[in-house]
Amino acid sequence: MTSLVRVVLIDPSHPGNIGSVARALKNMALSDLVLVRPRSFPHADAVSLAAGADDILGGARVVGSVEEAIADCGLVAGTTSRPRSFNWDFLTPRDLAQRVEALSPQNRVALLFGSERYGLANDDLQCCNVLVRIPANPDYCSLNLAMSVQLIAYELYLARNQPESHFQVERPLATGHEMELLYAHLQRVLDLVAFEDRNGSGHLMTRVRRLFNRAQMDQNELNILRGIFSAIEARRRIERPGAPQPP
Repeated sequence: MTSLVRVVLIDPSHPGNIGSVARALKNMALSDLVLVRPRSFPHADAVSLAAGADDILGGARVVGSVEEAIADCGLVAGTTSRPRSFNWDFLTPRDLAQRVEALSPQNRVALLFGSERYGLANDDLQCCNVLVRIPANPDYCSLNLAMSVQLIAYELYLARNQPESHFQVERPLATGHEMELLYAHLQRVLDLVAFEDRNGSGHLMTRVRRLFNRAQMDQNELNILRGIFSAIEARRRIERPGAPQPP
């Protein structure tokens, strides 16, 4: 299970924190570390605080966007300590570990950790299936980056000894890249049928994303939806033979 878990640090500003996270991952037998737009990496402070986890640092990938970091991941969990708007599924680290343990081997999991100062941005949340909140003192719930990674990684490590779960996935989950293709396809269909946000809030696709992300679709379910969208497009082309073809 642990080889399928990827830790993604978004906009980390302190190289020492990257090193501390690498140490936490090695403690808990995790190794897949991805850095999104790090301010300074590689850096001597990262090596110093890694305290022997140089192999984790050496294997870390640097990418330019969250979408690139999670493109092959079927379950994306964001970490937060703040209340969020819209309808989110909040898990404890233990809940998350049990869900991850129940996944079939072909599924890859991404754990998103936001910047040290601001946490996850709203755009980052649109990529998440669930949010993880670490229970802590409500009067002082601020955890540093490496602490947060360590706590969640610890629960994942323990879960390997508790393989039974009521949550079972028979088919591979849809990856982040496949979900982005679904959203683009849906937007084309909405444009084709002239469907508009009647509330005028501009949050239609944000809420649609939350709906589908919360559903945590497998690849078969995603293909069914895209088949429906394609049928709608085909029907509209028959009704409007002069209409432009979709890209």
